[in-house]
Amino acid sequence: MSELDRKNLRTSDSEQNDLAENHDLPLKPATIGWGVAALALSIFIIVFNNSAIVLGAGFFAKCMAVVAGSALGWGGAMIGDAIRRFAHPDAVFTSGGILQLVWIKIFWALGPQVIGLLIGSLVGVSLMLK
Repeated sequence: MSELDRKNLRTSDSEQNDLAENHDLPLKPATIGWGVAALALSIFIIVFNNSAIVLGAGFFAKCMAVVAGSALGWGGAMIGDAIRRFAHPDAVFTSGGILQLVWIKIFWALGPQVIGLLIGSLVGVSLMLK
């Protein structure tokens, strides 16, 4: 193997490492995860709802309700994430012990996003089926 071939091989290896280490994805994995959660929740709302309005809706109306519920659920989760990043406390003081501290940590990790996801999905599905 010539010196030029070795140099080209090293250059291509370093470029691949740079690409593997560069995390400049167009969407963050959390954003994709909340989108998948919104889609799953919207499908769950449509499939397991036994109200007359859902049972009387046609297939196309249900599909549009899933699309609207997914979009608004994802938007609600993103708004919840923005609220979480803005309002997340730097320090937490509690007199309730370790379990209350764990509950507070779990809430600030997922709470606002889940609330936005639920509200957005429910509003999106109900708007399409009215």
